[in-house]
Amino acid sequence: MRIDKYLWCVRYFKTRSIASNAVKKGHVKVNGSAVKPSRDVFPMDKIIVRKNQIDYRLTVLDIPESRVGAKLVDIYRKDTTPKEAFEHNELLQYAKKHYRKKGLGRPTKKDRRDLDDFIDEPE
Repeated sequence: MRIDKYLWCVRYFKTRSIASNAVKKGHVKVNGSAVKPSRDVFPMDKIIVRKNQIDYRLTVLDIPESRVGAKLVDIYRKDTTPKEAFEHNELLQYAKKHYRKKGLGRPTKKDRRDLDDFIDEPE
């Protein structure tokens, strides 16, 4: 089965065209090397999928006939993604919420107080 179709079948991407584009952009590696969407996958292949700033690590256990339900996905793949990847992504989300985006206008009164407290801190 093609790699783009496999990733769509095991529900890592919503559509097959999104999966194909991700493979073309180099976000998917099979056994450590970047591949084309037409690359066939076989049982025991190691796949790394970069999605939402997380490197998902998969091992192919079996090849499905067609797209499978969410409850049956574990039959066809084994997810070996380390927990640190999810924790790192959570920290990035907190960091993004804390800072103001550029071009949002003048700082608020609270922002000014925080800046003044930061500048006036004794070292």
